[in-house]
Amino acid sequence: MDHSIHKEKKMTHEDAGHYASKRPGAKLNETVAARIKEKIAGNSISCAEAHNIAAELNIAPDEIGVAIDLLEIKINKCQLGLFGYGSEKKIPVLTEKVNPDIESAIKTSLVNNRLACSAAWEISKRFAVSKPVITAVCESMKIKISPCQLGAFK
Repeated sequence: MDHSIHKEKKMTHEDAGHYASKRPGAKLNETVAARIKEKIAGNSISCAEAHNIAAELNIAPDEIGVAIDLLEIKINKCQLGLFGYGSEKKIPVLTEKVNPDIESAIKTSLVNNRLACSAAWEISKRFAVSKPVITAVCESMKIKISPCQLGAFK
């Protein structure tokens, strides 16, 4: 899919439930839609399940995100702990000094003062720490994580 044609609209809290509006002109891939429909619970799908579908179909996570939005399905249980857990986030509280190499990796991965979700995942893997730990470090450094690989937030 040529993403240069499809400008994404930034979602606000008031837009919840109107996810397709951020994908003007996007077309629903019926194969992807069928697979998503097999995995939804209620009207939501977890971040992990969305990424599993992307891996199974050998497509980019953002293509899954487009279909999820067009189907008006909510994404929950962010693997970084950012959203989808009710009123709480699932970001651990840092109780010890942060590895300066992790902080350095985050700083060198910033684009427009933000850390991409994909970069957070890579840093998590490189330093063998959980993804929410990377989120906690970013929060302590006052760094926003964006964009989401599924397009849930920008």
